[in-house]
Amino acid sequence: MEEIPLWYWLLVFFAFGACVGSFYNVIVYRMPRGISLINPPSHCPLCKKHIPIRYNLPIVGWLWLRGKSACCHQPISVIYPIGEALCGLLGAIALFAAVAVVGGVPVSASFFTAPVTEPAVWASAFAMFWLLLGAYPVCAVDCKYKLIPDSISVGGIVAGLLISIIPGGVAPLQSLVGAVVAGSGLYLVGWCATKLLKKEAMGFGDVKLLAGYGALMGVTGAVETLIVAAILGIVVMVPYGKIATRRNAAGQDAAETSGQIPFGPFLAVAAPFMYLWGEQLFNLYVALVFGE
Repeated sequence: MEEIPLWYWLLVFFAFGACVGSFYNVIVYRMPRGISLINPPSHCPLCKKHIPIRYNLPIVGWLWLRGKSACCHQPISVIYPIGEALCGLLGAIALFAAVAVVGGVPVSASFFTAPVTEPAVWASAFAMFWLLLGAYPVCAVDCKYKLIPDSISVGGIVAGLLISIIPGGVAPLQSLVGAVVAGSGLYLVGWCATKLLKKEAMGFGDVKLLAGYGALMGVTGAVETLIVAAILGIVVMVPYGKIATRRNAAGQDAAETSGQIPFGPFLAVAAPFMYLWGEQLFNLYVALVFGE
């Protein structure tokens, strides 16, 4: 690995990200409909015939078939290859950001030809990979169905604990404590808010998602993510709520304009930024507020 240049690993991360994106497409389609992610195996949603592996290749399969299914020749939504390509790009960005930000390697002519040697960079690359790609199914499913896939939230806890084994990143004890404190802390906040408001204020999916971020980032990173996500939520919810109120007053469907936005997407957007720049933003805040 020490002799392999960065450009090669970027291609690997892109390919792996596209494969993960293909699986996330399955999650986005099946999970809200209560369909198992394993059984039945990959099949055409129209005629139910099994799809051969060669047609399931991310991006390439859609291009090979020219956007139509091989069995019944019906159009295949372009959303599938777009999602796969997006996840591939995010996978490459995860490694690029880990090298440039965490590794502190300046982007120069030799940036892409130099090998990646530091274990801390690899730990950050894998963590960023999970954080960036996980935002896709969280946003897609939670925005429409108010659900967060366990494969992302609970999977984040498992991924964080496994990544913590790599030296130089979040230590195993920090990962475990981060998951427990972040998850239980947000659960307590949601429980108190529910009692005060007399209605459910926090979904358990959000609790598990933040627990996963705690495992990947530690307690401090998870708390910073929660704060930034809450700020983003307020910034978006205030104008959205006013627009929803006006639409309801105009007689539009209240179910579609209730003014409610799930919290999971805000967590998913904030997490990778706080993983990379949380410490710098905190120091900037302290300098602005206390002048130190």
